Amino acid sequence: MTTLTRDPAHPTRHGQGSRQVRLRLGGPAWLVWRQHRAAFWTLIGLTLLAVVAMVFLRGQMMDYLSDQGATSRKSGGLPADFEKHFDRIFGVGSYLAYIPVLAGVFVGAPLFAGDLESGTAKLVTSQSVSRLRWLTMKLAMPTALLALCTAVLSAVFTWWWSPVKSLSDGLSWVSFFDVTGVVPVAFTLLTFAVGAAVGMLLRRTLVSTVVTLGIVVAIEVVWNRFWRNLGHVMSVSTDQGIGPGATQPDLPAQAEQQGQGTYFLTDSGARLDWTTCLDRSEDERAYTACLESKHVVGWSIDYLPVSQMHTMQWLGAGIMLTATAAVVAFVITWGRKRLL
Repeated sequence: MTTLTRDPAHPTRHGQGSRQVRLRLGGPAWLVWRQHRAAFWTLIGLTLLAVVAMVFLRGQMMDYLSDQGATSRKSGGLPADFEKHFDRIFGVGSYLAYIPVLAGVFVGAPLFAGDLESGTAKLVTSQSVSRLRWLTMKLAMPTALLALCTAVLSAVFTWWWSPVKSLSDGLSWVSFFDVTGVVPVAFTLLTFAVGAAVGMLLRRTLVSTVVTLGIVVAIEVVWNRFWRNLGHVMSVSTDQGIGPGATQPDLPAQAEQQGQGTYFLTDSGARLDWTTCLDRSEDERAYTACLESKHVVGWSIDYLPVSQMHTMQWLGAGIMLTATAAVVAFVITWGRKRLL
């Protein structure tokens, strides 16, 4: 609850300007902020430092690219000595990928576990504050702060990465799918909610932290195996043979190749594994005859186009937010009935 109180040191006079008021938190909001203010201020401070660092590094990168001249960038590649800036982008992107883990382990897990372990939860709920109101505020304030900080970091990193994302395979959209757009925000909220639920069930901070870490890592593994399935796989193929002079199909710019690699395409439209006739590959004539006997007319490659990136991110975020809502509903239901 937020209240407005008039400052007695500055009484209001009729007809003189606007009233001077002081904004302060009250009730559960004040308690939640006071309990977790160290973590909240740390989160805000680290976010601001990261933003300043990324803005500074982007400025250096753009100055470097400008000094290299337009020809280097129009040629479709990066200058040979761009490695320093490449490492910075990739390194910061890798660090940002740990935000969901940190949110679940250090913000979510102690949220209720600390209060249950110390007895604060029993004290608070014995007052005039209802359990529902206390639970809601405990979840709402960290959720809002985590969402805001993660969104800011994601937006600034995307702004830094965008000018060069199409100039290097190492900086492709696949490399930073999890740290751009809405995905990091949704992922962070999910791990935070999971950590809060674990803390409420286990009621011990240290145990909850360890268990939450294991669960979050498991979620990361599942997500890394799953997120490519959110896209619609497309194919590009050739039908001009595979003999001398024939070339494999080129993928569109920034496309992510899928599957086992390049398939053989037959005249019926069927596809054969690349290991077809591999046992005869040492003899070129025998190898060619084997492929011809199977009516191979060209190659085929599966890929995910970069144009699907945002759609895939929104689908993934939708799934995560749905899971988050389910976990929050469980926390509130369990907390109202069996918290103490």
